Amino acid sequence: MQKVPDSGWPHFVRTPQAARLLDLSPRTLEKHRCEGTGPVYRKLGGRVVYSIADLEAWVEASARRSTGDATKPRPSPAAVDAAGTAR
Repeated sequence: MQKVPDSGWPHFVRTPQAARLLDLSPRTLEKHRCEGTGPVYRKLGGRVVYSIADLEAWVEASARRSTGDATKPRPSPAAVDAAGTAR
């Protein structure tokens, strides 16, 4: 018999379910994943999964009061050295 996970465990959803929750297409979510601009995800046995808490955190982090609110600029890949620090 399978043991039921503790209620403290995060609830995970796959890309199609996460995209529906965010009102995005799965392809858009995949693009965000490749560009590093999307919500935190995990690879479990080759499957991409998102925790509900990480999806909520990503939505909260994207809150803006006006179009003038700028996000922190990310260093371009060329500006990052081998150690992973910005030059």
